[in-house]
Amino acid sequence: MNPPKRLRTTGNEADDRGAVDVSVVMPMYNASCWLDECLQAILHQDFTGTMELSVFDDASTDDSRDVVERWRERLEARGISVVVSGHNSAQPRGVGYAKNKAISQSCGQYYCFQDADDVMLPQRVRLQYEACTLHPNSLIGCKVQRVPEGSTERYTRWINTITQDQLITQVYTSHGPTVVMPTWFCSRNWYLKVGPFDEGGKGVPEDLLFFYQSLRQGGGVARVDQCLLVYRYHEKATTHSVTEETIWKLRVDFLQERVLSQWESFTIWNAGKQGRKLYRSLSPTNQKKVKAFCDVDDNKIQKGFYTYEESKQRPKPKITVLHYKDASAPFIICVKLDMTGGVLEENLNSLQLKEGMDYYHFN
Repeated sequence: MNPPKRLRTTGNEADDRGAVDVSVVMPMYNASCWLDECLQAILHQDFTGTMELSVFDDASTDDSRDVVERWRERLEARGISVVVSGHNSAQPRGVGYAKNKAISQSCGQYYCFQDADDVMLPQRVRLQYEACTLHPNSLIGCKVQRVPEGSTERYTRWINTITQDQLITQVYTSHGPTVVMPTWFCSRNWYLKVGPFDEGGKGVPEDLLFFYQSLRQGGGVARVDQCLLVYRYHEKATTHSVTEETIWKLRVDFLQERVLSQWESFTIWNAGKQGRKLYRSLSPTNQKKVKAFCDVDDNKIQKGFYTYEESKQRPKPKITVLHYKDASAPFIICVKLDMTGGVLEENLNSLQLKEGMDYYHFN
């Protein structure tokens, strides 16, 4: 890999260094114990274009910054320029802030997002760069290997097995972005159109907010169907700081905006806790569109209806509960995927429904 030769002068410090093909964008916070493995993997990329590593240290209290500096010579000898900055405030400013800072100091035409605790496989940058040049207005992901093995088993299976169509239809599920943030690769132009990341800090799902905004802007979602990343699960991961309720509200709002606004009426598939919670979370306009709940539970079906007790309406709304075979599409499915031994999927298939038209998964 040759050092970048294309020079431009624009008054922007990053641009004045000369454009490179790909910037590896790495926010960093107390990542010292993982960095050697992470940086060695960047060194061993088989991409033949020009690359840089742009690191922003979000007030680490360990020796993360020193570790990166120790790798600088090896990376630069390989033609990978290294840009490192950060701040030493008493508190970290959050992942969104650190990503934006790492991007603002970078000069790549494409961005490869890399978490400091994950490890990219040698062909990651090359294969995602090739995919991104074909889909410049998309977020490109890849399959992952989860470590420790067996952690978040259902989630990992979902990441790796949903189809290209489901990358678009399953954006409302509790799993979040259908291509997961640690695998993202996108063009600089697309980031500038969609971004920046939300800088609200701890507890803000900046990746989900960016993902939704990308879809609103007409962006695509694509996945390289090879495992290109070792995706580490551990207790200190920032994802754990985001509450389920925060995610729930964002998902409900996005579902109402993108799907329910287009439907005159619909059925909620699940008359239990999750289905009723969805109903209660809807706007009054969308609550009125719910023509029924449906279920397979005889007790719920025999009861015949669900009463919305908290409603200020008089009389209180009563929603019919039907067997799923007696209900009519379109449906919002509030049953967890991959948890019924294939029964839910068989029931859906028996009705010959099309995902993304006749139903959307919400759980």
